[in-house]
Amino acid sequence: MPSQQVLEEKSSEVDAIKDILKEYKSVGIASLKKVRASQLQELKKTMKGQVYLRVLKNTLIKIAIEELNQAELKKLEEYLEGSNVFLFSDLNPFKLALMLEKGKVKTFAKAGDTAAEDIVVPSSNTGQPPGPVISQLNAVGLPTRIENGSVWVSKDTLVVRRGEPINDRLAGVLSKLGIKSVELGIAMRAVFDNGLMITGDQLRIDVPATKRSVEDSNRESLALAISIGYATKDTIKLLLQTAHQKAVALSVSAAIPTKETIADIIRKANAEANSLESKTKPKAA
Repeated sequence: MPSQQVLEEKSSEVDAIKDILKEYKSVGIASLKKVRASQLQELKKTMKGQVYLRVLKNTLIKIAIEELNQAELKKLEEYLEGSNVFLFSDLNPFKLALMLEKGKVKTFAKAGDTAAEDIVVPSSNTGQPPGPVISQLNAVGLPTRIENGSVWVSKDTLVVRRGEPINDRLAGVLSKLGIKSVELGIAMRAVFDNGLMITGDQLRIDVPATKRSVEDSNRESLALAISIGYATKDTIKLLLQTAHQKAVALSVSAAIPTKETIADIIRKANAEANSLESKTKPKAA
């Protein structure tokens, strides 16, 4: 292909990238490491209409950013290394990250893979007959015993921590035991959203923990509002009920009769009279 034609095609692609950068408020950068083509195609289908996914060359993105001459966009440049897929969207970046997280799948590890979480091999029957498997299990730190003609892992054992590499020997053992220890999927590296750069670590949200925190905060703020008599749409009913209960208690205590309190005042007076009578009644000889 003539060099002039190559230059024209690159220029055309840079122009297209510039148009995309102008169209969407968010630009996500995700690593393609350990991402299968089938997963990428599936994500494109599920995110269609919400997210525009493109695998682009980092050099072309850099050229487009330079030509747009927007200082804020240049924040993306430090993440333009390795093989990436770019996600263009108007979605909230945290919602986008959660969508990608849900698209991940567990699979068997290969040598050099990183553990997706702490991997604990449970105490259980391996289903393997006694033989070389015993030394294989022992070599990765798994205690064993033989029972009813099968090799058992004799206690729950942590074999690798989250983020640590998995060596060839351990990968073979985990596969033999049917334990899927790595995740395949798109890992968000960063999102540029309306001038704000949000890193991958900041995008990881523990949804259940966040929900519990919000619920706890809501209960505490409601209790505080009630205690200080702060009226809002959420507290006014409780405040009125509390005020009514206090007013009734005060009316009964001060013997101020009203339609609502007269019965309680009479019952209180009768109880006090009976108490007084019992105290003044002469004791039997």
